[in-house]
Amino acid sequence: MTNNDLLDKLNELRSLPGETEVVEFKEAKNQYDFNKIGKYFSALSNEANLKGLRSAWLIFGIADKGKQVVGTRYRPNRVELDRLKGEIANKTTNRITFLEIYELILPEGRVVLFQIPAAPRGIPIAWEGHYYGRDGEELGPLNIDEIERIRSQQVTADWSVGICPGATLDDIDPRALERARVNFTKKNPHLAGEIRAWDDMTFLNKAKLTIQGKITRAAILLLGRSESEHFISPAVARITWILKGHNGSSRDYEHFSCPFLLTVDEVFKKIRILKYRYMTGETLFPEEVDQYDPYVIREALHNCIAHQDYTAGGKIILTEGDDELTFSNIGSFLPGSVEAVIRLNAPHQYRNPFLANAMVSLNMIDTIGSGIINMFETQRARFFPMPEYELGDNRVKMTLYGRVLDINFARLLAQNPSLSIEDILLLDKVQKKRPLGDSEVKHLRSKGYIEGRKPNYFVAVQVIKPIPDKNLKAQYIRQRGFDDAHYKKMMLEYLDRYGSATRQDFDSLLLEKLPDILSKKQKKAKVGNLISNLRISNHIRNTGNAAKPVWVMIK
Repeated sequence: MTNNDLLDKLNELRSLPGETEVVEFKEAKNQYDFNKIGKYFSALSNEANLKGLRSAWLIFGIADKGKQVVGTRYRPNRVELDRLKGEIANKTTNRITFLEIYELILPEGRVVLFQIPAAPRGIPIAWEGHYYGRDGEELGPLNIDEIERIRSQQVTADWSVGICPGATLDDIDPRALERARVNFTKKNPHLAGEIRAWDDMTFLNKAKLTIQGKITRAAILLLGRSESEHFISPAVARITWILKGHNGSSRDYEHFSCPFLLTVDEVFKKIRILKYRYMTGETLFPEEVDQYDPYVIREALHNCIAHQDYTAGGKIILTEGDDELTFSNIGSFLPGSVEAVIRLNAPHQYRNPFLANAMVSLNMIDTIGSGIINMFETQRARFFPMPEYELGDNRVKMTLYGRVLDINFARLLAQNPSLSIEDILLLDKVQKKRPLGDSEVKHLRSKGYIEGRKPNYFVAVQVIKPIPDKNLKAQYIRQRGFDDAHYKKMMLEYLDRYGSATRQDFDSLLLEKLPDILSKKQKKAKVGNLISNLRISNHIRNTGNAAKPVWVMIK
């Protein structure tokens, strides 16, 4: 805009009868609270969306009452003023920031005009995880009706529901089709008898992968042969795994195509899941755990598949470093912010609803959106850092850490199982040296959780206390478990008393006693390892067969 254009725009906004939901005047003669600017950014952006406008305005140097020019010295250095764009982006949904910041020098003084973009269709804008709006001139939380009005806006047509002309059952991978039947039966055990009687096309229709016998793009993605990828062109069905070295250079890579139902397992096998040993000397910590939980890896990959913007022609990327995994897919984060999902339990949205419903049918994801919350809870149970999301440039990146970053953070999680998820998210920002808002700092200080001066905060040592009562000691035992000798002794005592045991008997004996930090699958694998160790050491032998072993003790 030229100076004349800016002057015309300013006069137009000053001529409005009072402040509106999309225009805010502030004197800001010298400084103005940064957190307040962020709240106004969220509110004005959301209100512009609801009113169908391209942008809203926050103007400094104009009196609230009378709208006369009073001038402002807010960030008089242009470099500092422009830096505000990045500072705002760090705390907003999808790193959205000002369209432009204009300065207008008038005889009465300097005026600064912040042009704020309207929230994108379907995506309300949050500031530090909270949505703001306006009721007339009043700034406050965006009410639930307005949030839903924005979220209900149609973003784009559902690409995944499109029919692939010329595609037939011959373009479906037989292995993927068989796995799909198994998964669908697990999801719907009450239909097991009927499912066996369905022919392939009937099954695909029932599983919501085809429409009246016609092959959809979702069906090609999940079940299609790799050579059938051309049916979805110019989109691609591609997951790329990259192994990074210590210096950040690529050491290895591999591309994977459809069928994604099987590809996820192939990608998973490429990842090195090493043992992580807690070198802390603290009794609350387990001796060792796997660097990554298999559930979290698969959940993250499934989320990338469900949320990928296939119209952009890009690929899903999994980058493996020494102690972290980064999952990346193209497309904005439709819930708006991770905080909205975790803190506010915001309804989950999918860019490709037809594909998402098919993945639900095949037991890959859950439509209620609990997958993200479960990933956070799994990391919490392991005392590891929280998953970290980077939103912006029409791409979602999630980093999963496979080690402890700050031992004080881990101790706090271990000794405070009832710590709220809000406090954990804030403390996670502290350990990762991420910027905190003034209200966040005040909250953490009030609980004695942090020390230090801005911006160098750290988890306070004095809040790390010994185990105070038997309840936390029990929590420790549930998390850490016992050593292998204890479990082997239990198994041998069982055999001494009852003479023999099947695998089901050992599962019943041990599964509930293994540490809670292990998944159900990991617990079963642990029992299998214990049986193998006893067999190799000539403590037990199999008197049954390979399919149905019956174990007895060797006297």
